[in-house]
Amino acid sequence: MSGKTDDEQRLRDLALLRRVRDRIDREYARPLDVEALARGVNMSGGHLSRQFRLAYGESPYSYLMTRRIERAMSLLRRGDMSVTDVCFEVGCSSLGTFSTRFTELVGVPPSVYRKQAAGELAGMPTLLSKHVSRPIRNREAPAPESRLA
Repeated sequence: MSGKTDDEQRLRDLALLRRVRDRIDREYARPLDVEALARGVNMSGGHLSRQFRLAYGESPYSYLMTRRIERAMSLLRRGDMSVTDVCFEVGCSSLGTFSTRFTELVGVPPSVYRKQAAGELAGMPTLLSKHVSRPIRNREAPAPESRLA
């Protein structure tokens, strides 16, 4: 009897976690923190963080930052906004944190990405360019190879 209620609770928790993930996807540019997300689904911040990591392999904060970086990449590819404007547009309040996280996920700083993306992805269909340029999750980007051979 206990196994059935455990399974039901797990399904309820997964539904709540999907609501949190969907909220992050929708509201990535708004100020979001784990406590606010947890309140929205009547969980504690610690419980939400643990369950989210178990379900999705990363913390809610990491997922939020990945969403923000994905959107920033798209805005930087357009080329009509400065890195600072992109940082604030995607909901980051610190240019330093934004640049650090961007570099960790993408492998190059946002300013370098903006310059490279202008040439490399020019003329590529949007759907394909999003797939090709998607940030790396759950691990850092590989270090650029040294050309000092």
